[in-house]
Amino acid sequence: MAGLRKNYKNTVYACFIGYIVQAIVNNFIPLLFITFQTDYNIPLNKITLLVTFNFGIQLVTDLVSAGFIDKIGYRISLVLAHVFAATGLFLLTVLPDILPDAFTGILVSVAFYAVGGGLIEVLVSPVLESCPTDNKEKAMSLLHSFYCWGHAGVVLLSTIFFKIFGMGSWKVLMYIWITIPVINSIIFTKVPIASLIEDGSESMGIAGLFKEKIFWTLMLMMVCAGASEQAVSQWASFFAEKGLGVGKAAGDLAGPMAFALLMGSSRAFYGKYGDKINLDKFMAGSSVLCIFSYLITSLAPVPAINLAGCALCGLSVGIMWPGSFSKAAAVLRHGGTAMFALLALGGDLGCSGGPALAGMVSSLFGNNLKTGILAAAAFPVLLLLSLCVCRYQQKECS
Repeated sequence: MAGLRKNYKNTVYACFIGYIVQAIVNNFIPLLFITFQTDYNIPLNKITLLVTFNFGIQLVTDLVSAGFIDKIGYRISLVLAHVFAATGLFLLTVLPDILPDAFTGILVSVAFYAVGGGLIEVLVSPVLESCPTDNKEKAMSLLHSFYCWGHAGVVLLSTIFFKIFGMGSWKVLMYIWITIPVINSIIFTKVPIASLIEDGSESMGIAGLFKEKIFWTLMLMMVCAGASEQAVSQWASFFAEKGLGVGKAAGDLAGPMAFALLMGSSRAFYGKYGDKINLDKFMAGSSVLCIFSYLITSLAPVPAINLAGCALCGLSVGIMWPGSFSKAAAVLRHGGTAMFALLALGGDLGCSGGPALAGMVSSLFGNNLKTGILAAAAFPVLLLLSLCVCRYQQKECS
């Protein structure tokens, strides 16, 4: 890329930072679930709603964004995405204390940063896809690994911060995290952004995508990818502390951070060696490993093994989301912005539904999260089946 007329390296780096912002939006708040429960007296069923509401707003944003991103442009949309993310995080430090109902304040804050997160999810992948890189699948997997590094960084640095300054100082840490979307919004005002669709070509549009059977299979894969990932990720901290009786610091490090590190390692591995690995086989093997990880997380009688299952789940789900994106970009070459927006919608539907299912089933069985996680094992099973269907459809198309 060094010999190009425009330096797209900075664009790629900004995309990487964009996924770190996404990681902050999705993974810092779950570390505060117990704090919200105790400080604001919010019951578990409402805490569950926060996860569902976050990804639900992101889902609506994905759907709506397909209609306006091409009109206002990627640059303005990316800047707005980061502004919404920063605003929502800031409001979370203010609104719960000044509104009569703290939970309403939290919901309003979540709505703002969820819009930002939803836009980032829709925008960053196609912007990277449009950059002149040699191997799109490797680049996509490497991009999504930065979500994991951001996730791990959020958990590790937050754990250290809380250990030193106490949970009561969480607002100070929030102000530190806010600087990242603010800075990246400025970066996106300057970096070059290429066109996703080649000159002279037209995007398939939503109607065209809906006519393709393989698109619906890819959508199902995205739903299952999001659900398989977040059903464990969003509950890992709570699961470790409440369900397994592990201390918060140890639980966060052994649960969410180990999950994120292994998920990032899986994506970085494919980002480096993807040109030598069959993507379908890698995704199929990962799906089988994911099913196994869910089983030992929910069924093993030893807490240490349960936590190991959480971490192993991170390794197994790493390729699912970027792999599904890459398959779609390769098969539906003229899918355009609408395709990425709808796939992100499917992924966020899974991100919302996976933790919600785990939480609801847990509530039905006396707040037993093991039972909830066992129920969510249906998602990696369904992903494996949809992957097989997708491979069959690809053969029919060729």
